[in-house]
Amino acid sequence: MKNSPSNLCSRRDFLKAASAVPALAAAPASPAAILAATPPMGWNSYNHFKNQIDDPTIRAQADAMVSSGMKAAGYEYINIDEGWGGERDAQGVIHPNSRFPDIKALADYVHSKGLKLGIYSAPSKTTCGGRPGSFGHEEQDAETYAAWGIDYLKYDLCGMEDPFNELAETDLPAAHSMMIEAYRKMGDALRGTGRPIVYSLCQYGMDRVWAWAPSVGAHLWRTTNDIRDDYTSLSQNGFTQAGLAPFAGPGHWNDPDMIEVGNGKFKTTDNLTQMSLWSILAAPLIAGNDLAQMTPEIQAILCNREVIAVNQDAAGIQGDRVSCEGPLEIWMKPLGDGSKAVGLFNRGRSVMKMTLRFTEVGFRGRVHVRDLWEHADRGVFEDTYSTLVLKHGVVFLRISQA
Repeated sequence: MKNSPSNLCSRRDFLKAASAVPALAAAPASPAAILAATPPMGWNSYNHFKNQIDDPTIRAQADAMVSSGMKAAGYEYINIDEGWGGERDAQGVIHPNSRFPDIKALADYVHSKGLKLGIYSAPSKTTCGGRPGSFGHEEQDAETYAAWGIDYLKYDLCGMEDPFNELAETDLPAAHSMMIEAYRKMGDALRGTGRPIVYSLCQYGMDRVWAWAPSVGAHLWRTTNDIRDDYTSLSQNGFTQAGLAPFAGPGHWNDPDMIEVGNGKFKTTDNLTQMSLWSILAAPLIAGNDLAQMTPEIQAILCNREVIAVNQDAAGIQGDRVSCEGPLEIWMKPLGDGSKAVGLFNRGRSVMKMTLRFTEVGFRGRVHVRDLWEHADRGVFEDTYSTLVLKHGVVFLRISQA
């Protein structure tokens, strides 16, 4: 979510907070062996419900995650986005609004389903929706979240974006320090609670966040603007991830934003393209549709075990683009068993034939080819594999040396 002028912190506020930034160093190990060892999978309220959320809605999504088979497929986080916050009391403690009468009870309910609960805040005085942010209350809020039983925090840049850009134009090192300090304070506070809480930076890829986010304790960080429910946005967010693979791995992931599958405007080709590309990118799979109203088609796409296995591969390698010919792109992700996940993406305006040369992805000679969306073995091919790819579509393969 983006900021509005009414909720900006002043440049002076952030400069004061960042006046003594310590040397950049790796964050201490997570309380868990490796928290977010594979890309987080779950659901977030914002894409479908925006700010119109309440306790019953969140419970219904948790119920649906279980009954739909999503939990069994690996999804586990139910994340409350903007819209839960109320006011701070005289001691500065944050309280939810009347639509969330007891977040501890809500967390207990979500946990009873075998799921985990996430929440939302910002490193500014107010959030995008004008609710209290965590600026100046980082430790206090982290302790509150831990006491409630929160498992995941999305921390949205919001009011800090304009002050950062203003300062960066005249003093980029100072702006960089300001940015790092704002996110480090919450990272330190979360670790200080002793509770394993996944820390997600919603930061739009500013200031080359992928280069420093692990040092402030982040497990994932946005690399893009907010995604929208259309192919242009999907394409912009997904295909611009080329070159970011070296910055990802177990416990730290690039995040091109949430999954729009099932929100109504994507065509089937768009749905398959996003799930395929996000899986190759080892991106978090955070659904954003109304889980209680899914069609069987959407459920099957979100729960495709073969596609999810690519995303969740334990080797934790983010894939990258290996070739580009006009609108035709081939992306590849190495997998732990020696096989490769390969996406043939057609970003053009008509169906086109695409050819994968096995040498492009590290194989020679005879190669076994399996189509992950069709759940079909295509056979053994020598040197190349050719197929038709629909407009804005994908053919998603898992290939191995025969």
